Amino acid sequence: MEFINMEQRESATLLLRELVSIQSFSGEEHARAEYLTRFFSDREINTERTGNNLIVRNRHYNKSKPTLMLNSHLDTVRPAAGYTFDPFNPPVSDTVVSGLGSNDAGASVVSLVMTFLHFYDKPFPFNLLLALSAEEENSGADGMRLLWQQLSDEVQMAIIGEPTGMKAAIAERGLLVIDAVTKGMSGHAARNEGVNALYIALEDIATLRSVTFDRLSPTMGEMKLTVTQIQAGTQHNVVPDRCSFVVDIRPTEQYSNSEIMEILQPRVKSELKARSLTNRSSATPPDHRLMDCVKEMGIECYTSPTTSDWMRITCPALKMGPGESARSHQADEFVLINELEQGINGYIAFIAQLAKQ
Repeated sequence: MEFINMEQRESATLLLRELVSIQSFSGEEHARAEYLTRFFSDREINTERTGNNLIVRNRHYNKSKPTLMLNSHLDTVRPAAGYTFDPFNPPVSDTVVSGLGSNDAGASVVSLVMTFLHFYDKPFPFNLLLALSAEEENSGADGMRLLWQQLSDEVQMAIIGEPTGMKAAIAERGLLVIDAVTKGMSGHAARNEGVNALYIALEDIATLRSVTFDRLSPTMGEMKLTVTQIQAGTQHNVVPDRCSFVVDIRPTEQYSNSEIMEILQPRVKSELKARSLTNRSSATPPDHRLMDCVKEMGIECYTSPTTSDWMRITCPALKMGPGESARSHQADEFVLINELEQGINGYIAFIAQLAKQ
């Protein structure tokens, strides 16, 4: 079903191009936040700003009603090497919007903004709250972490806008990055001296790879553990007295990050230190109305391997948005204008269906 006309499609495309042209690295979203504040002000819609985060509520907002939060993020990573054009001033096309953050997550931001405007004046069985967050890409303290302190008592459910091809991510793996340090004793390689920290680290890596986690997630399956970096030694004839390696773990909802650390540390000689314990996994409750709506509309479901601001909130949610995750953070990033249109129509249809329940 089509909800937007050609003029609205062109307006959405123009808005996305404007956002792409405004540099908005994590922690530096102020110009983009100011632009969108003016955008809503021109339409006589008030915005509330917390840092570089924006909150917009529908006209008929009623505190006695439940609230659906529409969220995506304003920030981008820094441009990857290999861009063949200026990432903030890309070539204009009739079919594509290119540039840094066009896919992740500019298309979701614009689709949610247009969806919010579509429903802004309409009476509804629940409130709509548009939350455009900062610092998602670097998991910063002044993004959704800050915003959720303000909104947690107000919001009962959420749609997180990220490039999923408008499929519904009903779960996403968390992220636990561990820095491991192994200590030995240096010595001359020719005389069989010292204690080789590299050998100890290799034994620990083998141990970590063999660890099994018994509690399987019904949606995510097994937890994923991968050693991604290793560093040791100063020169060829010195036994290394120190080795460091990095472990990338994608947890399921069956284990907290703290629990994983408690399981792994006693099994190895290396000292394990988590970079963060807050990047938890998420899953949509199977009996929630969001899941009922997904099933009724026949939307394809999957488990997302990537994290988002979903991990920062505590209410039931799902992740869905236009574009493709594989394009994110790559040079010459782009989103199809047809995908942008599909995102707007898809969000509108989903919320309209949700309102019927």
